[in-house]
Amino acid sequence: MRCSERVEDNLRRAEVYITEAVKKGARIVCLQELFASVYFCQNLNPEWFKLAETIPGPMSERFCKLAKKLKVVILLPVFEKAAPGLYFNSCCVIDANGALLGAYRKMHIPHDPQFEEKYYFAPGDRGFRAWDTAVGRIGVLICWDQWYPEGARLTAMHGAGILFYPTAIGWMPSEKEALGENQHQSWEIIQRSHAVANGCYVAAVNRIGHEAPAGGQGLEFWGRSFVAGPMGQMVAKASTDQEEVLMAEIDTDAIRDQREWWPFLRDRRVDAYGDLTQRFLA
Repeated sequence: MRCSERVEDNLRRAEVYITEAVKKGARIVCLQELFASVYFCQNLNPEWFKLAETIPGPMSERFCKLAKKLKVVILLPVFEKAAPGLYFNSCCVIDANGALLGAYRKMHIPHDPQFEEKYYFAPGDRGFRAWDTAVGRIGVLICWDQWYPEGARLTAMHGAGILFYPTAIGWMPSEKEALGENQHQSWEIIQRSHAVANGCYVAAVNRIGHEAPAGGQGLEFWGRSFVAGPMGQMVAKASTDQEEVLMAEIDTDAIRDQREWWPFLRDRRVDAYGDLTQRFLA
């Protein structure tokens, strides 16, 4: 999706695209990170906190009704207000019967030029999880989480057969020519590697369009949402600049087969990984 500052317009268009996906056969649909607005984290502005809402809240209740009506699982990113001054970058997991199963809170929070998320969001406090849905056991991580193999591993260890990554990532126009394709390839490679290492599917859902809510050069989101299979193979991939409903067929037997053929979970040396809890080893 391309997003604007008009929240209701973004919500309405998301409903249209979810309905279209279901008509095409979708049983689970994931929207991109912070889809209800422009990516406002490009600067520090307390006015943006007015966009946040509770979970449960008006937006989650609205999409719970839609999930029940369409009999589809919906992964719904929400700018969550837990308390005044305490906000999270979250994603609701809504089952096909309309039940709100829970919400994942983004664990890794970036602080980079035009990705000033530490100003807006506290780090997630619920850890890595998986949920049993009408279409199987799935896990959710969000954007910056996608660079960390530990998050993917722990979510897979909770039994997730699909890892979903709602995302808002793009190029700074001034860097695009020199670094753009390498940045994109790094993003794709690391996530496909999570699929291989954990014998699962990975679905990365990004936005498109140029957004500059703070003025200046803004960000050009590179789109290219994709689904990778348990061997890291590309199952489906979207374009750079076109809104679209990207469909992918998931073979749950392939998850079992891959984990039996390449038993990385069996051969992990869990007795030797204690140092991973350290920040750095000199």
